Amino acid sequence: MLFSISFLAPCVLIVVALIAWQRPGCRPEGLPQLAETAALVALGLAVFGLVQFVVGGPARFSLLEGPAALVFEANAITLTLALLVAFIGWVVIRYSRSYLDGEPQEGRFHALMLATLAAVLLFVQSGSLATLMTSTVLVGLGLKRLLLFYGNRPEARRAAMKFSLVWHGADAILLIASALLVVSYGTGDIANIAAAATGGNLSWGGSIAVALIVLAAALKTAALPLHGWLTEVMEAPTPVSALLHAGIINSGGVLLIALSGLVQLSPGAMAALVMIGGLTALFGAAVMLTQSAVKTSLAWSTVSQMGFLLLQCGLGLWALALLHIVAHSLYKAHAFLSSGGAVQAVASLRRPGPIAVPSVGAVLKSFALALVLYAVIAVGFTALLGPKTAQAVALGAILIFGVAYLVAQGLADLAPAELTTRTALASLGTAIAYFAFQATAQVIWGPALPAAPTPGPLEWALIVLAVLSFGLVAFAQALFPLWAHHPSTAGLRVHLANGFYLNALLDRAIGGFRSAKTN
Repeated sequence: MLFSISFLAPCVLIVVALIAWQRPGCRPEGLPQLAETAALVALGLAVFGLVQFVVGGPARFSLLEGPAALVFEANAITLTLALLVAFIGWVVIRYSRSYLDGEPQEGRFHALMLATLAAVLLFVQSGSLATLMTSTVLVGLGLKRLLLFYGNRPEARRAAMKFSLVWHGADAILLIASALLVVSYGTGDIANIAAAATGGNLSWGGSIAVALIVLAAALKTAALPLHGWLTEVMEAPTPVSALLHAGIINSGGVLLIALSGLVQLSPGAMAALVMIGGLTALFGAAVMLTQSAVKTSLAWSTVSQMGFLLLQCGLGLWALALLHIVAHSLYKAHAFLSSGGAVQAVASLRRPGPIAVPSVGAVLKSFALALVLYAVIAVGFTALLGPKTAQAVALGAILIFGVAYLVAQGLADLAPAELTTRTALASLGTAIAYFAFQATAQVIWGPALPAAPTPGPLEWALIVLAVLSFGLVAFAQALFPLWAHHPSTAGLRVHLANGFYLNALLDRAIGGFRSAKTN
């Protein structure tokens, strides 16, 4: 099949964006409804594209020829992402109708949102390096304009500048990687590059290109230490935050999945993803606990989740990484759009937060019970569906640590017997869901993605280090109410709440504070 109806979704959005651009002012008659209709039509086209794929198989469409060809792919992976982006885009734009009602630049906002959404749809359906490059640059330009919607605020200008430097810095790195791949393999088509590379070892140009791709993906997912821009974009309207955290921030993961056949050929690149992703995930999770503002806490949660996404990619669990993108996007869009209600809900509580301080014994019991039950479920699924990779088992253990932490902290005031029951039920449910979702993701997306590599000594060392690190941090999180306010750790809590000032160092390096004063 040569053409998928889903390829038309960005075209519809661009046409309506051009119409909206001509009516930039307050309450442009009928325009918000038109913008929502365009987003709904794009969602419908994505749905029809998926149906078309199920009936007729994959589709490809190409504009131009040679390395600069703009190729679009419609397969199980790209259509999943297109459907996800179109759905979140429709929800966000529908929300924007009431949220932005009466703003001086209401029409311009809808134009920018539609154009940015169209660029993201182009990005997730890319089949060539030229398409990837063009769409990611357009996404960055559109999002920068959205971040500057309240351009009179110094904080917004500083956040937009930092985003632009990091995002387009990643674009420049990706451009160099693309050039190296074209020179090495004589084509810009992603599928052809992966096929050519799989036939043998990576060339020197391919090895350098993979390293640059990993670096670009880390920058686009706000990995340490250049994560600060993501925590500062709260000055933008809430719909922008929702679109960024639920869709655009996943671009680094989408890039890695699209080039997974190439990236996995480099053990060094995979190891780097595990280390960068694991450190970012742990750091973001720890800092998130100390934040008092809802949206800032959600931003640090995104930092942590994107680190976890990079970790999954580094372990070679590509299907699970794609499932993570879907689940995180849906959750984070809901979290941002309902953040106002969350503030009211917390304010109505008499005693917000954990209602009792857990004991060390209760935490140890919860963790031990959760791991034992996880091991039982893992053995059961192995007997039913065949052996699991070491990477998949380790990732499940990390998730179980999170369950044990939540039970031990959130239910700390329960009687011992009830705490044990809740821990058992939560652990059983999580373990069963994890292996079931893993099997489902493998059936849907696994055939189009490389299998996880067999661990060598380096991979085993990283797996063990990741499990131990996440277990230790989860244990510390469970005991957070016990140690966070202790006099001996009060200073540590302050430093942690400020992210150990890594963002301030970045501000000083790029002159962010000076720009905020002079602009």
